[in-house]
Amino acid sequence: MLIHSVGIKDIQTPVKVLEKGGGLQATIATISIQASMPTANPPSSCVDAFTSALNGSLGKISVTSFSKILADVQERLQARSARLEMSFPFFIEKKAPVTRTRSLMEYECTFSGGIGDDEDFILSVRVPVTTLCPCSKEISADGAHNQRAEVDMRVKFDNFIWIEDLIVMVEQSASCELYALLKRPDEKFVTEKAFHNPMFVEDVVRKVALAALAHPDITWFAAGVESFESIHKHSAYAYVDSDEIR
Repeated sequence: MLIHSVGIKDIQTPVKVLEKGGGLQATIATISIQASMPTANPPSSCVDAFTSALNGSLGKISVTSFSKILADVQERLQARSARLEMSFPFFIEKKAPVTRTRSLMEYECTFSGGIGDDEDFILSVRVPVTTLCPCSKEISADGAHNQRAEVDMRVKFDNFIWIEDLIVMVEQSASCELYALLKRPDEKFVTEKAFHNPMFVEDVVRKVALAALAHPDITWFAAGVESFESIHKHSAYAYVDSDEIR
């Protein structure tokens, strides 16, 4: 019987991810790797090949090391192609907008890359934001309903793009960004900022798309925005893929 691919899935391991400022952030990643095999009888040492290739690069994960891991797996197994996905929480220190109180915001990030028949690299970030409903604001004499939303942004690029820069791009496309810690003056600021910047999920996804289209290094992107509605049982959702709008 022909086996098309072999791999290992959902390994959790400590890794260090390169930060824009030059440091290395220690985090915990969930990693899956698979390889497409050229024969019906894959070598018995597949697991060893995968884990050995991984362990050599966990001290510093970047686009460059990603390519090295994939090339190592492909060579060890004589595979037609190999693919690696790594998801991890990434933390950024943010200052509250008024009091400048410091706190850490967590963002879910994913590196996904392939070599051989499926050669590419995709950087993904999931960014929590605030949206405020334009319709609610227009029809209400006092106030408007707002809610937390999540933007799932995936990009391919020519030149390197930092995780931090992609997150900022997304946050600037919402009614207001989120902070892990707010004091009362900060809460007043973010509430009023969202009120003066109302957006549907469609508005957010359009702004994200326009920012990505204007970026000189982004060659492809896809973005989905889910708003966890505060006055509805359901969520609101919008999605855009650059292949469909260029």
